[in-house]
This record gives sequence, structure tokens and C-alpha cells, in this order.
Amino acid sequence: MKHFLAAGAVALATMISPATAQEAEVAEMALGPEDARVTVMEYASFTCPHCATFHEGPFKELKAEYIDTDKVRFVYRDVYFDRFGLWASMVARCDGGEKFFGISDMLYERQREWTQGEPAAIADNLRRIGKLAGLEAETVEACLNDRDKAQALVAWYQQNAEADGVNSTPTLFVNGTKYPNMAYDDLKAIIDAALAE
Repeated sequence: MKHFLAAGAVALATMISPATAQEAEVAEMALGPEDARVTVMEYASFTCPHCATFHEGPFKELKAEYIDTDKVRFVYRDVYFDRFGLWASMVARCDGGEKFFGISDMLYERQREWTQGEPAAIADNLRRIGKLAGLEAETVEACLNDRDKAQALVAWYQQNAEADGVNSTPTLFVNGTKYPNMAYDDLKAIIDAALAE
């Protein structure tokens, strides 16, 4: 599990201006029906290797078995350990966030590639992912340079993580109960028990 980096959190916190953070709207990214009996919420970072492992395995099974069959609502909550995770989120949320989960899949699948190099190289890698996802170059550039959105996202993440007591990723919540990262069979047992209540 990746734990919060104090220096990174402080560096991100210095970006926040309360006024602009409130002005830019942050949308909750979710899949599945709002009225599902079970809600699974994941706190994750696009730069967290354990999160990539979760999304390459357990999440795909969760999606096929429960989300795509309308049994579970899945909510994704960003965690920012560093500016690169924030940049990745800004690209994923680009264009109104309609391609968020598709871009998220690409970010996790290619995590070892796009996170390498100097900051300028990482930004270029993220631009390429945006282009592969079908976003116009100008749109991606505008998203990466949206300072108000960046500030709003950092403020939102800090508020959510503090309220839910999240200090590592991935952290899962099933109907509001907090769990650490786990194997899919364990997650499935918890979901099945919640569905049976």
C-alpha cells in the first residue's frame, strides 16, 4: 500500500486558494445505478502501483460481476501523492469526465511507462494518453493548465480523505465500512453479504 507523502501533501496544499477551490466544480466519478443496494468506494492514486494492480485484476472482476449487472454502484475518489497523480486526474477528467473510466484504465495499464522521466516528459506522456483516448490536443492542454480545477481537486481530495480517515491507497469502502486493499474473493464475500442483508 502506498502511504501519504507528507512533503507532497504540503506542496499540494500550498496551491490551494479557498476562493478558487470553491468556484471550480468537482464531479464525483461513478459507475452503476445510484439506487444500487451496495456502493463500493475506492480511494486511489494514478501513481500508486498497488492501485494499478487492483484495477488490472479485482476491479475488472468487480465491474463484470456487479457493476455491469447493476448490483453495485462504484465511486472512484482521487488521492494525490504528487503532482503527477493530479495531472493524470486532470487529463482523465478532461472534456467533462465522459471518458474518465476509459482514460483511467489506460493510466493504470501504462503506469510504468507514463510515470518515468522528468516532469516535462511525464506531462508529454499524459498528453499522448489523452490523444489516444480521442481528446483534441487543445482540450488536453487546457485541462492540464486549468489551475482553478487543480486547486479544487486538491481541496476536494483533502476534505474527503480527512473525513473518511484515509491514509493509504487503495482504500475501499463497502456501504460506508472501511477496508484495506484485499483479494477479489474477500471483496466478493463482503459484497455478497451486503446484498443479502
